[in-house]
Amino acid sequence: MFLSESVPRELPKIKGTRHEIELKPGSEYCVMNQWPLPREQVTAIDQFFSDRLAAGHVRESTSSHSSPTFCVRKAIGGWRIVHAFNKPNAATVPAQTPIPRKDVIIDGMAKSTIFSSMDLMDGFYRILMRERNIPDTAVSTPSGMLWEWLVMPQELSNAPTTFNRCVTNLLRSARDFAPSYFDDFFVHIRPMDGKTDVEAHRIHVRDILTLVRGHKLLANLKKCIFAANEISYLDCSVGKNGVRPDPEKIKAISDWPVPVDVKVLRKFLGGVLAQILAQLCRDDRTSLSFVKEKREVVMER
Repeated sequence: MFLSESVPRELPKIKGTRHEIELKPGSEYCVMNQWPLPREQVTAIDQFFSDRLAAGHVRESTSSHSSPTFCVRKAIGGWRIVHAFNKPNAATVPAQTPIPRKDVIIDGMAKSTIFSSMDLMDGFYRILMRERNIPDTAVSTPSGMLWEWLVMPQELSNAPTTFNRCVTNLLRSARDFAPSYFDDFFVHIRPMDGKTDVEAHRIHVRDILTLVRGHKLLANLKKCIFAANEISYLDCSVGKNGVRPDPEKIKAISDWPVPVDVKVLRKFLGGVLAQILAQLCRDDRTSLSFVKEKREVVMER
């Protein structure tokens, strides 16, 4: 259930969920030519597909579709393999399943005092592709191979929605005390008669772990946090004292140079404070005419 390093080659598949691709009427074959890459990246791509083939995630393809493959360097070193599904994504009908709202999840954790968070590993590769959509996932490599995915690759436009819907359904019975957001879920206490906060949280954690084990999900032990007074969630720190911005995430704002004119001020407000100011205007009818009028402004720290 918990893994500290890499996932096993063969992952158990989640039953009952398959990723479907609905192409818009009149869509042509989606083809993008593969471009050459440095030898180091070609080797990394070949090794990646060798591992995926051994795990039963891909097979050789004769599809009329083809999307190129390239590499992005990871911050911790090594290469992340990426597929440029630009054309198939543009031809795909967008899924209408709603994505969880950050503010709703945070509101649901309000007044909690103990928190745990867990991160699922390689969840996308646990979901099978619908059989007739497998050729739509065909990807080329610089070494001249054409592969197609039997499981759901991460870069497909509706893949996050499918994965989120799957996790939500699997953990539905625990959503009151363990809301999920894609591959993360957060356990917080709910008052229980005759139980202390610690006892109630222990029961909630046991319940969610039972679900995780029952559905054969895998969690990244290095990213799991248990029984903490505060956890990080989507650029925020959520704790028993409320919600505050994650200090690491707002460093760029706190280090932002003082605007020297209205143009620079508008850029700052539009890029950083737009959502907050919009809510402020609705609630307090605050006038922001100073950012609309062209007049001299003296900026002071």
